Amino acid sequence: MICKSFSPIIDKNCKILILGSMPGVKSLTEQQYYAHPYNRFWRLMCLLLNEDISLKDYQAKTVMLLKHDIALWDTLAYCEREGSLDSDINAEIPNDIVGLLNEHPGITTVVCNGGKASSAFKKYFAKKISQEIRVYYLHSTSPANARMTLDALAEEWKSAINQAL
Repeated sequence: MICKSFSPIIDKNCKILILGSMPGVKSLTEQQYYAHPYNRFWRLMCLLLNEDISLKDYQAKTVMLLKHDIALWDTLAYCEREGSLDSDINAEIPNDIVGLLNEHPGITTVVCNGGKASSAFKKYFAKKISQEIRVYYLHSTSPANARMTLDALAEEWKSAINQAL
């Protein structure tokens, strides 16, 4: 299956860029970041940002991120993959993260959501970005990472989010 990432959710005020790897099947079908109901990304963001929004309202979720100066994108622009597992990704092509960061100089923090986002960032971008940008390689919010509870993810993610805001 051919997978293509979405456009970034971003505006000129963003200070944090959260990067996934590539949307899963449910997200690609819905054309929404983190659309799988068991992915904890949106619940985690609500918890960390002290927001109470409808998790069914995608526009409200994207507005919430931008309200808190958080951008969202993926490390990969294209890949071939059957199913949703990052371990099944083949023929990957990266997004232009360096170009995005150059266009948005207010971004001072990059947060990689999970192992594949982290390894792709290290492979394609880590040596090409400003040393001024802090990069965090954090555990995935994916349901495939069931060993970490929402509380454990929140504990890990909160320092990265709070330091940047």
